[in-house]
Amino acid sequence: MNLSRRLTALALALGSLAPFAAQAQDYPSRNVSIVVPFGAGGGVDITARLLAEKLRTTLGGTVIVENKAGGSGMIGAQAVVKAAPDGHTLLLGSAGETAINPFVYKGRMQYDPAKDLVPVTLVVRVPNVLVVANQLPVKNVEELVAHAKKNPGKLSYSTSGVGNPQHLNGELLEELAGLHMVHIPYRGAAGQLVDVTAGLVDMTFVSYTAAKAFIQAGKVRALAVTSATRAPYAPDLPAIAEYKPLAKYQLENWFGLFAPAGTPDAVVQKLNAAVTAALKDPELAKKLREQGGEPTPMSPQQFKDFIKKESAQFERIVTTARIVAE
Repeated sequence: MNLSRRLTALALALGSLAPFAAQAQDYPSRNVSIVVPFGAGGGVDITARLLAEKLRTTLGGTVIVENKAGGSGMIGAQAVVKAAPDGHTLLLGSAGETAINPFVYKGRMQYDPAKDLVPVTLVVRVPNVLVVANQLPVKNVEELVAHAKKNPGKLSYSTSGVGNPQHLNGELLEELAGLHMVHIPYRGAAGQLVDVTAGLVDMTFVSYTAAKAFIQAGKVRALAVTSATRAPYAPDLPAIAEYKPLAKYQLENWFGLFAPAGTPDAVVQKLNAAVTAALKDPELAKKLREQGGEPTPMSPQQFKDFIKKESAQFERIVTTARIVAE
């Protein structure tokens, strides 16, 4: 190729990149909306509002939070899927509606997270905490497993619904420890915790934020966290995996930012940089940890790979336990 042709090819290449560069430079051109697919006051909502406040500085412009609850998070997710792919409508999604529901709801979902959403970055990892009723004669995971084995089918555990990370936490414990327990799904953390305090249910898997007041008041007994290692928000609380027979135990909820499929890569990268900068702010990181979340920014590709790995574990547990949402 002679010099003239090389220069022409270079000019064409640079020309083709110009629109994408302009899109990133002009973004955001109006308000950015972060859709939370759950009600106000929950973990995803609080995380979104804390993040939005900081993004107004790192991204620039106005960032608002919209709650679109219902359908196990799928109504809000679908609203983002249908939005214009320009980066102005985003989803702060949890593991449920983005990585678990496809296996629980199968063909009943109206969107495919892997095809219809673009991963921007993981925001926080949110381990659950395992708490038991004070009436239950156990003080650690080892004693719990022994007690459950002596009473097959008699121990019950509550969660905030069928097929969510809390439910999968229970199924994973049953699988790895060889237990048979009774799952009792509730609609929200308040009910599932109140009945544990009353001794109507033996134990529960729940977010630390929801359980914190109950634990501090001595109404329930915290045994462990569901992450592979101890959580920064409760360094004195062991991980379930510290009990050697359950060394492979690890299952956390997590919240991540997504954009509609078709969003220009330059916009995704700008969003990623803005969120990463926000999460590195010590003040925001402290507030997120107080809510039971560990800031864990990733590149879009890293987040995509993370979701793929997590989804494989979720699918295995759902399939093994034969979990089907009604």
